[in-house]
This record gives sequence, structure tokens and C-alpha cells, in this order.
Amino acid sequence: MSEPTSNIKWHAATITRELRQQQNQHRSAILWFTGLSGAGKSTLAHAVEQELFLSGCRSFVLDGDNVRHGLCADLGFSDADRRENIRRISELAKLMLEAGLITLTAFISPFSAERQMARNLVAPADFIEIYCRCDLSTCEQRDVKGLYQKARRGEIAHFTGISSPYQPPEQAELIVDTGRDSLEECVQQVLHLLRQRGIIQGSNNAC
Repeated sequence: MSEPTSNIKWHAATITRELRQQQNQHRSAILWFTGLSGAGKSTLAHAVEQELFLSGCRSFVLDGDNVRHGLCADLGFSDADRRENIRRISELAKLMLEAGLITLTAFISPFSAERQMARNLVAPADFIEIYCRCDLSTCEQRDVKGLYQKARRGEIAHFTGISSPYQPPEQAELIVDTGRDSLEECVQQVLHLLRQRGIIQGSNNAC
């Protein structure tokens, strides 16, 4: 039998987030990329991280497929499992925020309520929702895994955009048209927002 949660106490770190940010010379933040499968979330998140890394920033990408290999390997794709998947990622991203990292999450995260849950875990200035807007037909054309075809044949249940809904963000901090704009244009839009928010500094993205 597990111990009562009343016996669990939060341990305050000796090395605080503020100290880590001073050492890193940039603020920590959560960049929450959301959009349909094939919208370019992972591609964009990793491209942004590459620019941050080259500028000396401390960052890490939490990718949907990678997380399901380990942390969320026990979860399927039902609505309940998707909610739990996002809950776990949200808590992990919050810890990485305290570690002083710019954390980029690349998940479909189709439901507004779950994205709001993630947002509510941290201060408003720490959470940046980035909607990778791309129409369904373009996402299907990019579908290198053939998942949309399988979903249309009924071989994959609860597939977002086909048999399960996607609820677009209504108040995202940034909307990038990944179906229209080039990857470099999208990267620059994200970096520009990070400079505006004071997360990174300088026109050359220096941290």
C-alpha cells in the first residue's frame, strides 16, 4: 500500500531557478507547440532548439513519439490516455522550467482543456502556446508514416483530425502557418517572440 500523500513534502532546492537563469544568462520558459499530426511541430521545435543551442542557450525538446517510448509507454490513444499523457508532460515541463531550461514540447495535445491545464501549472509569463496551423489535406500529404491512410481505413482508432477532434487554440501566444511558410520563416517568428518576451536577448538570439 502506498503512503498517504500527506507524508509527501515538497523539497525546496538549494540551487533555485533564479540562480540557474543567472548562470544560463536567459530566462527559462515552456514553449508548447500544438497542431495536427504532420503540421510540423517536432520539425519546428527541433529547428528552434538548434538555433538556441548555437547561441549558448540551455534547452530541451520533449517530443511526442520519444515520450511514448518511456515515460508514457503504458498509455494508448483514448481520450483518457491522451489527457494523462499531457498531464505527465505538463508536470515534467514544469520541473524543467525550474531547472532553468527553455523547454519545447511537441505534442498534438488536441483538447483545449488539457492545454489549459498545462498552462495553469506555471505563471502566465512562463507558458507560450504556439499553434502550428496547417490544413488537414497538407498534413495528409506530408504523412510519411501513412497514419492518416490507416485512420481513414479504420485501422487506427481515436486519430486526431479523422476520428477524434482537434480543438484549435483560441488565444495562442503565436500562430505559425506551417502549411504556408518555410521552416526558416517559422523559426524566425518563434525567436522573435522569445526576444519580445525577454527570454533570449539580442538580434542574434544570444542568450
